[in-house]
Amino acid sequence: MEMVKFKRNIESNLSLVQSAIAGGTAGAVTRAIAQPLDVLKIRFQLQLEPIKKGSKYSSILQAVYSIVKDEGVTALWSGHIPAQLLSVSYGTIQFSTYEKLTQICKQANPQFFSTHKHLINFSNGAIAASVATVLSFPFDTVRTRLIAEEKTNKVYRGFVNALSVIIRKEGSSALYKGIAPTLAQIAPHAGIQFFVYKLFTENIFNSISFFKRGTNVGTVVESSVIANLLAGGIAGMVSKTAIYPFDVIKKRLQIQGFQEHRKFFGRQMYCNGTVHCVKLTISEEGFLALYKGYEPSLLKAVIVSALHFAVYDEIKHFIIKSINLSK
Repeated sequence: MEMVKFKRNIESNLSLVQSAIAGGTAGAVTRAIAQPLDVLKIRFQLQLEPIKKGSKYSSILQAVYSIVKDEGVTALWSGHIPAQLLSVSYGTIQFSTYEKLTQICKQANPQFFSTHKHLINFSNGAIAASVATVLSFPFDTVRTRLIAEEKTNKVYRGFVNALSVIIRKEGSSALYKGIAPTLAQIAPHAGIQFFVYKLFTENIFNSISFFKRGTNVGTVVESSVIANLLAGGIAGMVSKTAIYPFDVIKKRLQIQGFQEHRKFFGRQMYCNGTVHCVKLTISEEGFLALYKGYEPSLLKAVIVSALHFAVYDEIKHFIIKSINLSK
């Protein structure tokens, strides 16, 4: 009992700023590594033709070869600046909000928190992600446009130019195209992520000696880096599979008004809202079109989620040790 109490006391000393720094750093690291997978995912999602031999993009390897051949290797990092701004801002807001909500729940009713810990992890993760999404969404829209454009016939000169052109020609509301399906997917997506991650690190891996790590902070035992990576990967796989269709619809809505600049990629879709976009996608391409780009997206989700949670917990672990050593 003392060990649990000691651990809680240490964790409560983590400030909002420290949680934000850890979350922002985790976002930056994962984005730099996973950006090419994001580019592949979005290119597949926006392709109306079937993903088969003879199409613009027919497989992951063929798509990589095609993009590098036609547009250069740097195209695999298209939209990287707004993507980094998205990841850093999202990670900062998400993790700091999650930690703050968790602290409030613990302090308000420790017994209730202990009894309903997994449900609270789900709800806090969902709320934190929703807040982070609304505040960082314009970066996502600009990133999608930069990835969607043909690099041999560029529309935008970079992040700042893309932002100004979108606002000038389409209005500031265009930066929030696709926000409805995004919020519909992000709350359960993040809720499932935090639920699964905490379930594995605190209840499953923590009971297996191989996955335990002595932190040198008193007698506190935490899950190891390997355990955090595995739990994060599993969390990413489960959550992405559950909400993937919403992501496809979001991406298609974000390029509305931009189709004339994408004719090189094949047929374009013109829709006027979430429901209309879903109907067109299913009627013209079939139900499985809602899972276009699923393979690179799943690969990205596993890698990003594993790195995001593991890097965040490593930085958090370092801060906890530093706090204890300074006492």
